[in-house]
Amino acid sequence: MGNLLCCVQVGQSTVAIKERFGKFEDVLEPGCHFLPWCIGSQIAGNLSLRLQQLDVRCETKTKDNVFVNVVASVQYRALANKASDAFYRLTNTKTQIQAYVFDVIRGTVPKLNLDDVFEQKNGIAKAVEDELEKAMGVYGFEIVHTLIVDIEPDEHVKRAMNEINSAARLRLAANEKAEAEKIVQIKRAEGDAESKYLAGLGIARQRQAIVDGLRDSVLGFSVNVPGTSAKDVMDMVLITQYFDTMKEIGATSKSSAVFVPHGPGAVRDIAVQIRDGLLQASTQQQPSLL
Repeated sequence: MGNLLCCVQVGQSTVAIKERFGKFEDVLEPGCHFLPWCIGSQIAGNLSLRLQQLDVRCETKTKDNVFVNVVASVQYRALANKASDAFYRLTNTKTQIQAYVFDVIRGTVPKLNLDDVFEQKNGIAKAVEDELEKAMGVYGFEIVHTLIVDIEPDEHVKRAMNEINSAARLRLAANEKAEAEKIVQIKRAEGDAESKYLAGLGIARQRQAIVDGLRDSVLGFSVNVPGTSAKDVMDMVLITQYFDTMKEIGATSKSSAVFVPHGPGAVRDIAVQIRDGLLQASTQQQPSLL
């Protein structure tokens, strides 16, 4: 019906290319237009001005000889003021864009190691975008944005990279665990040394207190009981302690069998041994206290 009335309708975000007898004549904006087909006017085709996206997958090799698939996403659109160039100068826009993307990626990625490719993907995208802007601007297209959306190494390479990362983390964990065990052992040794030091101080003070107590007992008994010597008092005190010890051993319910020589001679020998040991301990403690 539109052709019979010599009218044509152009949709929104679209322009129509008008020809007359096969020659370009005008670009028709969205809306209704008079098209006298009887004098050779016709619509050669429509051109969309909407934003379009093209995903390009390119296989290339890095500097360290690893093959990767780089996926670039190019967002572009035709310019209304250059609609004739966009319509007539390119047969296949997507194939042209894909060729430029291949050229830039295969000229950039081989200069980088695999790790650098992941780190510099924004730089690769910028290089692709700059090259496309210069090339496609001549044909009436605008490059809105270019993204590197994916970098896919070979499956074996990805597995190896994961194993390297896992091994590094395990090594770090082992070092941390060993360091922790080292600190625990050092702290345990320091605590044990401190405990033994304090125990030694306690034993030394205990022995000194025993010696001081015995000395005071001997001196007090000698003063209060005339005619007794210090040796007699010391023997009596030691024998008293000996019998107190025997009493405590016998009163303990969980005590084991203890064989102690008993008799007047044995008691005298034990007293001599205890006295000599205490006097020796007292002699050793006095220089340390000084």
